[in-house]
Amino acid sequence: MSSSPFEYMMTPLRKYADFSGRARRMEYWMFFVGVMGANVVASILDGILSMSGMIGPYGPLSLVVILATIIPSIAVGVRRLHDQDRSGWFMLLGLIPLVNLILLVFMFLEGTKGDNQYGPDPKAGLG
Repeated sequence: MSSSPFEYMMTPLRKYADFSGRARRMEYWMFFVGVMGANVVASILDGILSMSGMIGPYGPLSLVVILATIIPSIAVGVRRLHDQDRSGWFMLLGLIPLVNLILLVFMFLEGTKGDNQYGPDPKAGLG
């Protein structure tokens, strides 16, 4: 049984602060697309309502989206690394300019097949 893209997009929100287990590439990237879309919509609304730049470079709606999605974004990134049998601590590479590109490459790589130290293969039984 395959899940819809919307289902993959919402899974990290249901697992809000769950840093254990594994996440497929589809789950990570669909959530990324959803968060970017929500940020674009919030930024446009901030601009229409003349609220852009009220809180540093952000408007209040943009800031709400950022604050609401930062923990699930980190959690799904950690689970994505776990899928490749890597420690979630690799997420800290995102804080280092240019080196953060390594983290981006990791997010594109396929996970390990079968079970690993972080849990069962999320693709198991999908054919």
